[in-house]
Amino acid sequence: MIGDHAVSLPAYAKPSRAFDFRLWLGMPLGLVALLLVLDPKSLDFALAARFYDPLSGFIGGRSSWLENVLHDQVKIMVICLGVACIVAFLLSLLPLRLRSWRRELGYLVLALGLSTSIVPPLKTLTAVQCPWSLTQFGGHEAFSPLLGERPVTDKPGRCWPGGHASTGFSLLALYFALRDRRPRLARWALGFALTLGCVLSLGRMLQGAHFLSHNLWTLLLDWLIATIGYRVLLYRPAPQPAPTLAQELRG
Repeated sequence: MIGDHAVSLPAYAKPSRAFDFRLWLGMPLGLVALLLVLDPKSLDFALAARFYDPLSGFIGGRSSWLENVLHDQVKIMVICLGVACIVAFLLSLLPLRLRSWRRELGYLVLALGLSTSIVPPLKTLTAVQCPWSLTQFGGHEAFSPLLGERPVTDKPGRCWPGGHASTGFSLLALYFALRDRRPRLARWALGFALTLGCVLSLGRMLQGAHFLSHNLWTLLLDWLIATIGYRVLLYRPAPQPAPTLAQELRG
């Protein structure tokens, strides 16, 4: 009877698939530590210099496709996805088919919302300058590292972490929302989120809006938010079998 009952559990009540939280949390935390210890300035400036021409500026600075399509239109599409998740979550409160997805939809609303809403206050708090604002790339502002003192200026930066990169990397939450019930679709969602985030990051780097490290920080923050949210809201560990009499006596 017990075995039959376990088999008949609905998908939303079954234990989660095996998941190594030490790996999924350790990797981004390790990279965070590296970014704090190893100054990424040399790599950031080397890459930015490849996208910059002293006469014409950044090669993507005047691209209407990068600005109108890859920036504005993609952002609108992801906003629409977020709104759709909110609507679906509200509908899941009713006795409809979406009810079985309530937890996953609630997780998506929170993870997507937090991943994108955390960026503006961090930009204001850190006041990091964009590449296009720096004297090395045709601007008028002085560079300072993330944890360094900011030079006095009338125009504080608003460029850390990368905001548009979060439009793509925030979708990492789709992987966690789907991994226990639709594993194959979850893997596609993971690949899509990483690809979109990287493409959007590159687009903004071509425009001179961000350094590579700005976007890498965004990836790590969104990665941590999605993973921790999954652990708190969705992860269901497999029940531990009851100890046998011999185990009880040995204990």
